[in-house]
Amino acid sequence: MISRSNISPGADITPGANSRPRWLIVMTVLFGTVTVSLNNSALNPAVPEFMTAFSIGPITAGWIITGFLIGMGMTMPITGFLSHRFSKRTVYLTGLTLFICGSIAGTFTTTMPWVIAARVFQGIAGGLMIPLSLALIFAVYPKEQRGRVTGIWGTAVMLAPAVGPAVGGVMLQFYSWHVLFAMNIPTGLLGLFVGFYCLPADEGQKDRSFDWIGFLLVTSGVGLLLFVLSQFRDQTALTSPVNLTLITLALLCLVAFVRVEISKQEPLLCLQIFAIPSYSLSVVVAVVQTVGMFGCIMILPLLMQTVLGHGPVWTGLALLTTAVFASAFVNLGGKTLDTRGPRGVVCIGLLFTALATIAFGLIDNASPLWMIFLLMMARGIGIGLSYMPVTTAGLNAIPEHLVAQGAAMNNILRRIAASIAIVLMSIYFEVRSANLRTGGTPSDISGLTAINEIFTTVGLLILLALPLAWLLPGSAPHQSKKWQKNRLKAARINFRLSKSLLLKGQTASNQKLNKVET
Repeated sequence: MISRSNISPGADITPGANSRPRWLIVMTVLFGTVTVSLNNSALNPAVPEFMTAFSIGPITAGWIITGFLIGMGMTMPITGFLSHRFSKRTVYLTGLTLFICGSIAGTFTTTMPWVIAARVFQGIAGGLMIPLSLALIFAVYPKEQRGRVTGIWGTAVMLAPAVGPAVGGVMLQFYSWHVLFAMNIPTGLLGLFVGFYCLPADEGQKDRSFDWIGFLLVTSGVGLLLFVLSQFRDQTALTSPVNLTLITLALLCLVAFVRVEISKQEPLLCLQIFAIPSYSLSVVVAVVQTVGMFGCIMILPLLMQTVLGHGPVWTGLALLTTAVFASAFVNLGGKTLDTRGPRGVVCIGLLFTALATIAFGLIDNASPLWMIFLLMMARGIGIGLSYMPVTTAGLNAIPEHLVAQGAAMNNILRRIAASIAIVLMSIYFEVRSANLRTGGTPSDISGLTAINEIFTTVGLLILLALPLAWLLPGSAPHQSKKWQKNRLKAARINFRLSKSLLLKGQTASNQKLNKVET
């Protein structure tokens, strides 16, 4: 059960907050979140450029990605507290300001340590912004309209990571790596300016205490876990005493965090929202879809370039195909969520994704390129129909003032699951293909076999999520009998009040008229 002490009403939007057009609020949030997503993916192809520029190895250069992830993982858990303490608007704009400062620092730095520091700074800012982006949108849209508006938000957020590597590659072709930081400054400043004007003002709870023990435990656990997972390069990392010690320490911190938060009157993260079935189911389904998404991003280049012999351009186009179709169908998924509820559309999306992923397990050396693109289209349709709708349905199920915390926990779990999945897939590919080569299998066939087995396993995992998706609500909240009954009751009460006021007004007028006549 969720007690009143842990879930107390949050601060409401001030009466004048909704005077701005709501679409402006969505556009403002998109400016910030797309800037963060685009920048993070645009820097991925720049790792070799940093290795050349600073004469460093791949492990040091990898901190460009690792530093961002750790910074984000450390601030996401406290986003909910900060938004209650200082207001969602203040924290979001503060995060955007920090991101601009990190971009300015990265633009003018000349040493690798400062590049890494700038990336950590950007990660800290992103951890504040991303969970609050949905919370800000939810604050001005009722539940029956959130599916379509998060569909618009999801379109941009899904396209940004796919377009980012292409943008980064073009920029590096003509300019230095400094421009990858500099390109965030104009869009960030524009988002900051529009945000000050458009974002709704909400009041914070100044007397709320900060859970320092919970903060230290969760940031240590998440930070250590993401750090260790980012250092895994091969199977030898699994037996490294240092890695095993750090993983054990991270897990102990997270277990202790759960125990502490359950007993707190004012926890840093209200873990009791996992007792709400729709939210818990939505998180599990979203995590499974995330594993499928990032697993494909990691395995597809190996299939396209190592086995089928196609160039990196074709790999990028295949990944872009999925992003384009996901962006196109996420709007349909959002509208269907608003009108028919999450169960049907999420199940159809999972089925599309699962069957397309399993079909990749049947690819061989003679498979044509059009078949790859067709399967990537199907995966994009499935992701578009299920990924954002299931997240929105889960956040709709929890109390309004806990949306920021719910979004933060959803993001943290998805990122940890994606990191673990990538590590396991990489190690399996290396071990399985090596064993097959030892047994006399040609290198191209051994690699293809390992890739097919990974795709099949991931596809089956997504299929296993179907029964969970079927447990989601089968109709939109405003279409349920209870909602209709309450709405009819409210309409009757309003009618009676209006009639009573009208009769009272007529009686008062008659009395005044009688006085005048007397």
